[in-house]
Amino acid sequence: MARTQLISILDTSSPDADEPSVPTIVQLTGEIDIFTSSALRGQLLAALRHSSDLLILDLSGLVFCDSSGLGVLVGVQRRARSMGITLALSTPSPYMSALLRSTGLDRRFPMAS
Repeated sequence: MARTQLISILDTSSPDADEPSVPTIVQLTGEIDIFTSSALRGQLLAALRHSSDLLILDLSGLVFCDSSGLGVLVGVQRRARSMGITLALSTPSPYMSALLRSTGLDRRFPMAS
């Protein structure tokens, strides 16, 4: 079983910069299931603490996601909103696109280009 790996690139912009801040990008790979969702939740909440106003989850490397993984995404999105951060999804794999569409979550999450 492939384990979910998380690679995050933290916001490197200066808080005093006149330009909009650089978004935090987190790349998810492997599988999100009942065995990996708890660790993923912790990693995404930590990424939120380093985000400015936009956290982008790159889903291109996900090959599987069950209901516990979807629950993590929804929960982290709620936390992000309470912190004034937008959580957006990027480049979902065909599998993830179909899953998000079939659950209606494609309308809940903004898509980043």
